[in-house]
Amino acid sequence: MMKKPLVILTGPTAAGKTALSLALAEAAGGEIISADSMQVYRGMDIGSAKLPEKDRRGIPHHLLDVKDPSESFDVTEFVRLAEAAEEGIRSRGHLPILVGGTGFYLQAFLKGIDFSEGDPDTALRDELNALAEREGRDAVYEILQTEDPAAAAALHPNNLKRVIRAIEYRRLTGRSISEANKEQQETDSPYNFAYFVLTLPREELYARIDRRVDEMFAEGLVEEVMRLRESGLDSGSTALQAIGYKEVIDALDGRCTMDEARTAVKLGTRHYAKRQLTWFRREKDVIWLDKSRFESDEEILREMLRILREKGITC
Repeated sequence: MMKKPLVILTGPTAAGKTALSLALAEAAGGEIISADSMQVYRGMDIGSAKLPEKDRRGIPHHLLDVKDPSESFDVTEFVRLAEAAEEGIRSRGHLPILVGGTGFYLQAFLKGIDFSEGDPDTALRDELNALAEREGRDAVYEILQTEDPAAAAALHPNNLKRVIRAIEYRRLTGRSISEANKEQQETDSPYNFAYFVLTLPREELYARIDRRVDEMFAEGLVEEVMRLRESGLDSGSTALQAIGYKEVIDALDGRCTMDEARTAVKLGTRHYAKRQLTWFRREKDVIWLDKSRFESDEEILREMLRILREKGITC
């Protein structure tokens, strides 16, 4: 069976993926599928750095604003929606371009993996979420450390949703989710793909992150968080635990000043970018695009198009 064409453009937050993705879509006749776990939510625009519709140059963007912040969203649903979008894009004679920094989603889509093994154990999820509320997220993380040390080593204690999923997976299947992830990495992809990772030197990346955070606050991040809370969204919801949102909530609730919240957002985003790069270094077949080695984005685009021609990836 002939493999389907696909382009992935990813990299750490604030590396410049959005501008390059627009240029690539225009040059290659593509449509963009977002691979961002927060941009799926309506009303979470500033804090997720969602590109406003007026700035999308008429290029179709998929998987933006498809969920309410009160709803759950996971990798299984992402793969289902992204595959439907990809099929539609190809049916229109266009090239699917997967853009975003959520590496777990990218891997699942690229390999066509089904992460829904075992029926969800809602009772267990409720129990573990209740434990986190009573005793803190570290209490749940300690359970994972006991039951699946390998999975715990790959997850941050604050990533409650995935920590709970790892515990659930272990109890449902008797297997470590880290073992499943390793097997999935070895799975052959149904796509003829180019997996581009855009990056730049650390100090430059961190400076860009700091500027972006300052811009988010200037554009109304605090007001966005206030609107979400006024709509009835619980502060403990998964959506509002995202970087940028949870720190502002801390300030609004008097646990820190807004200046301290801004500093915490910058630090949290830097740590997130570091984890993203660690993930991408583990992936196979990635093509690194270090912006410091190119004179301009136009030169990067020319190199990407050259690689696509070389690989025979066309719409």
